[in-house]
Amino acid sequence: MKASHTLAAVLAAGALLGGCASNSSQPYYGSNDGYRSGYDNTASAGYGTIESIQVTNGEGRTSGAGAIVGGLVGALAGNQVGSGGGRTAATVAGGVAGAAIGNRVESNRNAAEGQQMYSVNVRLDNGEYRSVTQDSVYDLRVGNRVRIVDGRVYRY
Repeated sequence: MKASHTLAAVLAAGALLGGCASNSSQPYYGSNDGYRSGYDNTASAGYGTIESIQVTNGEGRTSGAGAIVGGLVGALAGNQVGSGGGRTAATVAGGVAGAAIGNRVESNRNAAEGQQMYSVNVRLDNGEYRSVTQDSVYDLRVGNRVRIVDGRVYRY
């Protein structure tokens, strides 16, 4: 019976901590003079002109796998400590700590691999500014007329 409670606690901790992992394709890199970071997917498209393109690194982007694996390993390690309610607390604490460490390790690995991202700043026809971060810019250049669809910038 204890094993099923422990397994349930480990799975719950892994699921909770997996939800804490960031896999956003539009991370926020700080203030950039009135540009709105990311893209509101409720609108289908926006048209505008590219004002600037900046190269950034992929730091902060994770798939969540590091957090899940770290959470499971941490929970299993925490389960080896104490007994009764103390063991459950150690299992949960180990899962939380393991997930945080696993997520950070994955993030550092991505940054070390030199994963480049591009922040494309667009002045929309309606006067708004958008900053869209994507993994490539293909043939995009400053001054191009573009369309933003589902959080990506395309020439037209």
